[in-house]
Amino acid sequence: MRARLALPVALIAAISVTATACQNSTNDGSGSGSKDTPSTASGAADYNPTPYEKIKDGGTYTTVGTFDEQGNPFNVNGTLTASRVWAWYNANAITYSPTGDVQYNPDYFTDVKESVEGGNQKVVLTINAKATFNDGTPIDWKAIEATWKANNGSNKDFAASTTDGYDKITKVERGKDDKQAVITFKGVYPFWSTLFSTFLHPKAATVENFNKAYVKKARPEWGAGPYTVAKWDSHSGNITFERNPKWWGKKGKLDKRTYVNLESAAGVNAFKNGQLDYVSAVTAESLKQVKGLKGTEIRSGGSPFEYSLHFNTKSPLLADKAVRKAIQESVDRTQIAKIQFQGLDYKEPLPGSAVLYSFQKGYQDNVAAVLKYGPDQAKKDLDAAGWKAGSDGVREKDGKKLEIGYTLLGDGPLDKATAGALTAMLKPVGIRLDIKKADDADFASILNERKFDLIISGNRSMDPFGIRYLCDTYCSDRDSNLTGAGSPELDKEIRAAADIADLDKQTAEVNRVEQKALQEYAQLPLFSGPSTYSVKKGLANVGATIFYSPLPETVGWEK
Repeated sequence: MRARLALPVALIAAISVTATACQNSTNDGSGSGSKDTPSTASGAADYNPTPYEKIKDGGTYTTVGTFDEQGNPFNVNGTLTASRVWAWYNANAITYSPTGDVQYNPDYFTDVKESVEGGNQKVVLTINAKATFNDGTPIDWKAIEATWKANNGSNKDFAASTTDGYDKITKVERGKDDKQAVITFKGVYPFWSTLFSTFLHPKAATVENFNKAYVKKARPEWGAGPYTVAKWDSHSGNITFERNPKWWGKKGKLDKRTYVNLESAAGVNAFKNGQLDYVSAVTAESLKQVKGLKGTEIRSGGSPFEYSLHFNTKSPLLADKAVRKAIQESVDRTQIAKIQFQGLDYKEPLPGSAVLYSFQKGYQDNVAAVLKYGPDQAKKDLDAAGWKAGSDGVREKDGKKLEIGYTLLGDGPLDKATAGALTAMLKPVGIRLDIKKADDADFASILNERKFDLIISGNRSMDPFGIRYLCDTYCSDRDSNLTGAGSPELDKEIRAAADIADLDKQTAEVNRVEQKALQEYAQLPLFSGPSTYSVKKGLANVGATIFYSPLPETVGWEK
């Protein structure tokens, strides 16, 4: 699963720097940055891995968090927030190790068999005999079937986040009994585990419920797992989970797990005051405030996040590819990274892909293959496209000035600095950036309704199969493609890449096709950043986990 970030960059990281950081660049903006920059981003994990039997019974775990507008992570408007909240009261049937190895949870799937017959893949899931939704409905093959039908794209009324993979399933059938699901694919789909890492209650898989039942609402009766909802406060945004008396598997170690709805700065202060057990510390300022606090420790590692500058190709001026290309050639990504990471003692190469990370097998720097930082070339491109410099330095064409909107969410110093840097980078080539401030609460609607010209937004990979999300990212007919760029011809190439059974050959083709997609100049990968947290000592299985999502019952406090 790939989750769109529910929070703008301002709320994930805030650092006080000035826009002058964009000046005096010596790097070409397309490579790794400098001689001492590592060739790959960090793939390290740091989360105090602790065996279940060494975690004490009882205790509470409290962090910053809240529910989001759409609480169904299968929905196109579902976010990282939705996925995290969902996981505390719904099935976690398949997870991944930090490096991406598949892990089956025997409390849901007691046996998994894969085979290929006549060139078509078959997966047989044997479901735990005790597995039951909280309303008493057995978890059986019908839940797998319902999840497939809601997400396979055959009914466009389902606002599904992705149909990839589900659309390759030809049938889901009852096996030897109701507790066995037999899934048949057309061809071979190596990423099938991502499709059923969690699943829907059949009642949640109607169009009405899929799209609306989880809007600002929890549906614990359709959930299953070691925890269930104790309190869902729609006024404050706070959530508390408690042990589920109907759970059949390993008992949850915690008595309660609570999310408290706080802004990032307030969250740091709450952690310092002992009110929280864990807080993000990915900026110099937040790290400075929490480092060295008695009874706490810093956990830091790699990051499965990808932030890009998105161009709305439906906006009149950005419909011109020459303008988009000129903007990208004018953006010195090395300086944007310096703004983001100032004071963190962290370095990474500039990202070269929107679907794979540099620490993963098969990664290529596809951005560098199609784009070079060059303001002088940007000027030539604009000249050739008929954009002439006006008396005030802003280019004009057909009576229109080259003024592009940039949506700034929140008041974070880091976001303001980034906006200032982009403004300073574009000005010399004759492009005026018009900063449009917006409320954090409008973030989702701004993206989903494309109410922006330029905006920075990110994704968090919940599994290691980034190449599966090539179509979500670049297909012109996908709502998840925020830019609206692409063409039916490119869509065919993207979808053909997904049909390649050999993973190495598929990855090579994905890299080739991504380079073509990047030549639409509608999305510019900017940075990933570190995963850094301040945590109370003794907290087990929490921190920088890369692709690992610890099962809720394994989170707790060391004995």
